[in-house]
Amino acid sequence: MILHELIDPLPQASLAGSADCEVSGLQDDSREVQPGDVFVAVRGGTVDGHEFIGLALKAGARAIVAETPANADTLEDISWVMVPDSRQALGILSSVWCGHPSCDLRVAGVTGTNGKTTTAFLIHRIMEQTMQRAGLIGTVVFDDGSKQEVADFTMPGPIKLQELLGRIRNNGCPGVVLEVSSQGLEQGRGEAIAYDVAVFTNLSQDHLDYHGTMEKYFASKCLLFESVASDVAGKRPTAVVNRDDFYGEILTREYADRVNLITYGFGVDCDFKAGNVKQTSQGAQFQLYAKGKSYLVRLPLIGRFNVYNALAALASAAALRISMREAVSALASVSQVPGRMECVGSVDGATVFVDYAHTPDALDNVCRTLRELDPRRLITVFGCGGDRDREKRPLMGRTASEHSDYCVVTSDNPRSEDPESIIADIERGMSGSIYERVVNRAEAIEAAVQEARGGDVVLIAGKGHEDYQEFADRRIPFDDRKQTRAAMDARRKARGEERA
Repeated sequence: MILHELIDPLPQASLAGSADCEVSGLQDDSREVQPGDVFVAVRGGTVDGHEFIGLALKAGARAIVAETPANADTLEDISWVMVPDSRQALGILSSVWCGHPSCDLRVAGVTGTNGKTTTAFLIHRIMEQTMQRAGLIGTVVFDDGSKQEVADFTMPGPIKLQELLGRIRNNGCPGVVLEVSSQGLEQGRGEAIAYDVAVFTNLSQDHLDYHGTMEKYFASKCLLFESVASDVAGKRPTAVVNRDDFYGEILTREYADRVNLITYGFGVDCDFKAGNVKQTSQGAQFQLYAKGKSYLVRLPLIGRFNVYNALAALASAAALRISMREAVSALASVSQVPGRMECVGSVDGATVFVDYAHTPDALDNVCRTLRELDPRRLITVFGCGGDRDREKRPLMGRTASEHSDYCVVTSDNPRSEDPESIIADIERGMSGSIYERVVNRAEAIEAAVQEARGGDVVLIAGKGHEDYQEFADRRIPFDDRKQTRAAMDARRKARGEERA
């Protein structure tokens, strides 16, 4: 690609050197630079890419994009592009380099504290059923329409993200769903993505170690809707917003006159409204009221919060001009979402669920849902991650103890913190139910499974689909689902039975 073709879309860019040179790659990591590449120097939270420009030049970078002016000595064989915001520039350049893939796709972005993964899975299911194939970039999995890979994190960096979108487009997918994180939005990872639909599920306390306050956390979520309002690709996108949520109502008011808007929830003023909800241990069904019509929705997922997720998915389908009857039909056969209220089996009449719930609000929702199954007792295993929002720890303790008959407080991902100290923070909120502390998570799961009796429900909360546990100096293989099955097998083996 010729440099001027790459940098022409950059706002307020100034060039020193030739714009007619050929460049062979785009990098934001100096260690990845190859001769002929463009290196974009990005300021991070702990590392400033500008400090590595020299290494990029030694590696053969042909052009530099930075927020600082060039040194006269460096311009002999390279081109230097100065921009006001190199994060923004990286997103734009990544899109240009990959041929603006999101412009050729019907793109749904999902943000919110809870429900992102499940809502994205549901939209993806609807897309697959109605479009033959579709892409998914999320917390659990990356699906390029041809094969699936385990996801490394919720929202990749701009270069990787645009490359993934390019793969999805090239594999013939008409549509794609993205989980959009607050950190990713604030760090400009989703810059230059042309959305057709932007979904807001809810906002509750989480990530305050990063954002500082709920106001800043909410402001980062709003960046997605600012992108939709700007509509640089001319797609006339739609915002799909949970109006029952406090922050969703604020979004509704602030963007009602700026974007196409569809609201959802249980309230009478919602465009997509649920009523007559019925739940069993096998799933939920409800009546959907939308656009003057009514539909019976059957969902093989339990929980009122999953009704919200289904509403978000169905409203998104409408915004994507998908037949509502086809969308409703697709949800009836959706598979269990990994690590989201996932039933991993039963032993001696006790049923065990694994869920990713790691915020007070999510844990509250999951516990309430399991209570609706009318268990003899609810036994909850949970902890809190280290090096993350400490304020939510006693809130998690209070929530678990209020809803559970018995709790086992344990480690989550302690990272660099002392697990005992984390548990002590949780215990400040514990009251009511009987609980024990078992620092080793595998032993905690085994203790809960051994404690369970016929009619009990056991909840293993916090890690969901994750297959590792993080400590200060290492990451070890650890999967709550595998550990739970092993504990159930051990209990059966103790009385000479095979797994049912």
